[in-house]
Amino acid sequence: MKLNTGLLAAGLLVAASAVQAQPISGPYIAGGVGYNMLSDFNVNSQTVGGVTTAFGGSKITSSGGIVGLGSFGYGFGNGFRVELEGNYRTQTIRGNNFTLNGGKQQTYGAMVNGLFDFDIGSPMFYPYLGAGVGYEMSTLRGNVGTTNFTGNKGGLGLQGIVGVGIPIAVPGLSLTAEYRMLARVSKDNNSATIGGISGTVNTGSQYNHSFMIGLRYAFGVPTMTTTTVAATTVAPAPAAARTYLVFFDWDKADLSARARQIIGEAAGASTKMAVTRIEVAGNADKSGTPAYNLGLSKRRADVVASELVRLGVNKQAIYVTANGETKPIVATADGVREPQNRNVEIVLK
Repeated sequence: MKLNTGLLAAGLLVAASAVQAQPISGPYIAGGVGYNMLSDFNVNSQTVGGVTTAFGGSKITSSGGIVGLGSFGYGFGNGFRVELEGNYRTQTIRGNNFTLNGGKQQTYGAMVNGLFDFDIGSPMFYPYLGAGVGYEMSTLRGNVGTTNFTGNKGGLGLQGIVGVGIPIAVPGLSLTAEYRMLARVSKDNNSATIGGISGTVNTGSQYNHSFMIGLRYAFGVPTMTTTTVAATTVAPAPAAARTYLVFFDWDKADLSARARQIIGEAAGASTKMAVTRIEVAGNADKSGTPAYNLGLSKRRADVVASELVRLGVNKQAIYVTANGETKPIVATADGVREPQNRNVEIVLK
């Protein structure tokens, strides 16, 4: 039990300490299936017709089972994600001095999860950590000799999440591999029907260890297109622009659809030109304090740089700077909101 509680705590603490990410921006859906292990848990007693029978700390053990889940979430463009998850787990219970002939347990519920994606400099592997809280319902069925029983109990669920996303050849689609530890950390008096008579079965904390593979699809990821130039063209094609401006809403560092299109054009041009250095400089208007605007311009530059990497640009060729409010396109007084000054400049060299 101490080991299980430690694993859950590690998921909660490490998720909060992450500092860099390959961000998802906007809504996404995900699903997964896999193998579930339910740790042994105590059956302390049963009460039927006002008579309590103690089982002396009898433990229920189980064979491996299956797990399936689906989720809908939203990425904030800075590595953080939140999602609503629905899940289902089922196990075969082995026989002991409580469930002499074995039985079955099903667990299902809903969780709210917070996750963080790491950018480790690899275009193929994006690890993530997370934690969740929600409500889980367990149904335990078994028999003692020839007496059947069914017990139900719902309660607080906590989980830790460790996973990795692997982009595949569809924009926005990733293969995922995950470990999740779902805990019901309480002693429960399960409402039960035992031999046709209403009663209760008292059980201890339960821990599920799930190993899954799945798919995740992020909406709004642009598709890169290739332009074919006719061989009969006489005039040379105009040189691709070497400077690109990506604009942001006031006090925001999120990428709009137009911003993603411009970044995609810059990424595509970098593969067609002799580019050895890509400068990404963030800027802000003067509607905030200089210190705040410096941080805001850095967040904008980081988001643009991450999008370039996601589109295949070598991370080592990107140089990120933050100008704050010091390099405006349009000169203004302090406190003025100027849309032209809320930008990130991409320069191909």
